[in-house]
Parts: sequence; structure tokens; C-alpha cells
Amino acid sequence: MIPFLDLKSINAQYREELISAAARVIDSGWYIQGQELKAFEQEFADYCGAKHCIGVANGLDALTLTLRAWKELGKLHEGDEVIVPANTYIASILAITENRFKPVLVEPDSATYNLCPVKTAAAITSKTKAIVAVHLYGQLAPMDEIMALADQHQLLVLEDSAQAHGAESNGKKAGNWGHASGFSFYPGKNLGALGDAGAVTTNDDELAQTIRALGNYGSHKKYENLYQGVNSRLDEMQAAMLRIKLKHLDSETQRRREIAKAYAQGISNPKLMQPISFNSVSQSLSQHVFHLYVVRSTARAALQAHLTAAGVQTLIHYPIPPHLQQAYASWNPHVLPLTESMHQEVLSLPISPLMSRDDVQQVIAGCNSFQVG
Repeated sequence: MIPFLDLKSINAQYREELISAAARVIDSGWYIQGQELKAFEQEFADYCGAKHCIGVANGLDALTLTLRAWKELGKLHEGDEVIVPANTYIASILAITENRFKPVLVEPDSATYNLCPVKTAAAITSKTKAIVAVHLYGQLAPMDEIMALADQHQLLVLEDSAQAHGAESNGKKAGNWGHASGFSFYPGKNLGALGDAGAVTTNDDELAQTIRALGNYGSHKKYENLYQGVNSRLDEMQAAMLRIKLKHLDSETQRRREIAKAYAQGISNPKLMQPISFNSVSQSLSQHVFHLYVVRSTARAALQAHLTAAGVQTLIHYPIPPHLQQAYASWNPHVLPLTESMHQEVLSLPISPLMSRDDVQQVIAGCNSFQVG
């Protein structure tokens, strides 16, 4: 069976480096807010092209604390509307409601699954104060258009870059487009820690200082608390692990792109809708880091069963859209047909950087041999 993602083997490539980094942390005697974190924050900020990186406990906290910081700074207020794609993972929305803002769910672009500038513009009201631009599956949202809308209407833009480490457009990477960006380093991400971890990048000095204080009990100075903060800090061990993994991120991304190109050119079954077309492969590969390679089928259950029988493990990202979750029961009557159809049809193929050529061909053959009825 070709696994969807073999994290043990991926990390085994860097075993000696990771062990050495762990030993360095253990021997240092300093485990929270030390030199490893400081070094990683600088290295990741440089990688993204941003001025600041603030390590936090996880990706959800990265989004939540950024929105909270804007509220503390008087740039957002409870009840403000925040535009967000309807087909995102629920974390993008949890961060909004946690701060008592009102999420405005917008249907995605049918081709890219990211925010549609036209639909986003139509959703803007006098109460709209921010946009959460999710870079779904590893591809940047159309940030030129989104930032133009934001400038026109004086809106804040928060990138949700949890799936887009290293994705870029026009020479600018995820994490350096919006006013701030939230990253997750969950182990299965393209840049994954060996536990929970996250970060915020921004070019705003005041915002960076506020987020850093909020995540440290609201304290900018020991035993002095400016805010009613939380404990959300990226620890030294995970920072050390991420410093090792960051060095290998671009080479792993290149392998993901090679696999994606093989899929795009090799899967010819008309019963599967692919995320990129053959004609747009070169353009898509330059912007996409392929955290996921997601196909669509109206017979998803049958396709998944067929691929399992063919020795290919697949996953569904995600089976239930946020507006139909019990957590947001009051939204259940909302009808978002494109989002709902996507969640009923999407299937993620394995795209691990460790996949062999034979593995890739086995996936392609499995997709092409699928028949319905």
C-alpha cells in the first residue's frame, strides 16, 4: 500500500540532524524562549521575506492571536465582519468567532478553490473590516486582486498560510502579502514540526510586539502584563526541529511539484477533475507547493474504494464544510452549493516527497482504471 504520507520515513532522512538539534536543546538547559526560537524566527522571516516572525503554539493560535492583536490595537472591534472562504478548514473560522467577529462566508473560485475576487468584492459591506485569505492546498489566493480590494476599502488582510509554506507569486512568498500571515507547523504540513507549532509573519512592528505579548500571558516584560493574554509559545525543541526541516523545504517542494506534474500529465480519466490542467502546468507549478493534490469525482466513495484496492491510500480534505458542522448549527440552513459539492467530491492523492517513480505510476494507473458502473 502506498501510504498517503509516511512521516516516519520523511523525518528519518534527517534523523542525525534532528537528534543533534535535540541534544543541543537538552544540553543548553534553556527550553522556552531561548536562542533556538530566536534563530528560527529570524530564519523563517527571511525565508518568507517578512520583517517579523513570532513563534506560537499552533496554527490556530497564529490566526486567533493576530485578530486579537488588531482588536487590542483598536483596528478591529467585536461584531466587525470578516470575509473568509466557505470551503476552508474550520480553524480559519474558529479564529474569527473566538474574537467575536462575524464571519462572512464566500464561495470559492471553482477552478482554484481559493477566494474569488469578484465574489469577495460583492460580499463587502460597511461592516467589513478584514479578509482572511486562505491559500488552500498549497496555492496562493489571488493576492494582487485581494490586496487591491483591501486598499480600496481600507481592510486588513490576514493570510492563512497553513498549507502554503514557500508558495509564491510574482516573486513574493506566502507570509509577505497581507498585513499578517498565520502558519501551522503541524507534523503533516510541508514544513512540519515533531509536534504542534505555529507562527505569525508580518512587516508591522506594533502588531508583532502585540502578538508576542499576547502569546506570553499578555506580558511584554516579565511580571508586567499589558493584556489579558494566553500561553501560546513555540518551544525550543520544536524551533530546533523546524530549523533543520526548513533547510530541506525547497528540495521537498521541488519533488512535490515533480509528482504533481506527472499526475497532471498522466491522469487522463475524464471521470476525475484535476486541480490543474495540462495547459497550465508550468504556470501552476511556479505558484503551488502542493501540500495536497486534490481531485474531484461525483463518485468519490467508489473512487476511494477503487484506489484502496489498487494499493493507494487516499484521504478526504474535508468531508463536512464549516457551515454544516454542529459547532455552527445556526449556519446549517445556509446554502452554499459550490462549497457543498466540493466537500462531497474532493479526494486527496498521496504526494509525499519520498514517493518513487513506480509509486507515482501506480497512483496514475489506479486513477485511469477507475470506472463507474
